[in-house]
Amino acid sequence: MKKWKALSILFAFVLFFSMIFTSPSAEAISGKKDYLIGIKASVKDFKVKANLISSAGGKVKHQYKYMNVVHASLPDHAAAALQKNPNVTFIEEDFEAKATSQTVPYGIPQIKADAVQSSGIRGNGVKVAVLDSGIDSSHEDLNVTGGASFVAAEPNPFIDGNSHGTHVAGTVAALNNTIGVLGVAPDVTLYAVKVLDSSGSGTYSGIAQGIEWAVDNGMDVINMSLGGSQGSTALQQAVDQAYNKGIVVVAAAGNSGSKGKRNTIGYPAKYSSVIAVGAVDSSNNRASFSSVGSELDVMAPGVNTLSTVPGNKYAAFNGTSMASPHVAGAAALILSKYPGMSNIEVINRLKNTAVPLGDPFYYGAGVINVQAAIQ
Repeated sequence: MKKWKALSILFAFVLFFSMIFTSPSAEAISGKKDYLIGIKASVKDFKVKANLISSAGGKVKHQYKYMNVVHASLPDHAAAALQKNPNVTFIEEDFEAKATSQTVPYGIPQIKADAVQSSGIRGNGVKVAVLDSGIDSSHEDLNVTGGASFVAAEPNPFIDGNSHGTHVAGTVAALNNTIGVLGVAPDVTLYAVKVLDSSGSGTYSGIAQGIEWAVDNGMDVINMSLGGSQGSTALQQAVDQAYNKGIVVVAAAGNSGSKGKRNTIGYPAKYSSVIAVGAVDSSNNRASFSSVGSELDVMAPGVNTLSTVPGNKYAAFNGTSMASPHVAGAAALILSKYPGMSNIEVINRLKNTAVPLGDPFYYGAGVINVQAAIQ
């Protein structure tokens, strides 16, 4: 049947590569390298140490005050000669170190998730299922608890051959550590539910099975950064069932843009039991690709969104696929503070506290403000 044909995925994302090319330095061309050279304790005079280096064909760059070490550039042969000098205690290459730091993507403060996290609410105790192309569970910035695959040819949900699912997962739950990026709700219990293959396509039947798995395994939030152009009674029944079981179901509105007052929202976002999420940029301008329609619920950041991708890497993608996990993470933060709150109350809080941006047909209730939602 048509309904079970491979999905025509509505999301579209762009990976931006930035490369910097530099000319080799004169020292690199001449074969010189930087070294740290330990000098015998009895050799204290700065000039004597400098002469020791220069006589070997090197150039002193710095002499340390509190240790008898010289930083110098040397040709390879000079380094080998100094290694044998009785006044030299050690010689080692000046190795490169990289900053160990965490980047906070602009979307986190834009929806006020940083303020919520600062208050101690980070998603603890909330189970989030990412129905997507899988999640790279080996990524050092993600903690994937479990999952399942409903793609017959790709049975492992913890391998992501597309990058999309890992990127979405990072926006929801990238860890609060000293590396990479920060997710909206870094302490959630994260599950990988593979319903899309490595090409980014899946079937309604597989998605319905993924939703069924989420219900059976007690998920609190489902994120679906995916969509099809045709409605399906079975798919609607699946999302309705999850909603009736108390799950907050979130989906990307789609990347079909606007064509006047024509409704361009895809499925399952179009169903009333699903929060349909559109995309804005860092200035709250609606992304030109973001679908519109009367079913649009809220907006979230989805332009040039930095997040995790397989191989312990990071990349910036565009799409309502990137906006949806901001909302899923925000729902998790609310549920973390109010574990007894119903999904209906969570949805109403997100919509009622959103910052209005304009005509609801194009913006829904506006961009979410999770700080206001938890107050």
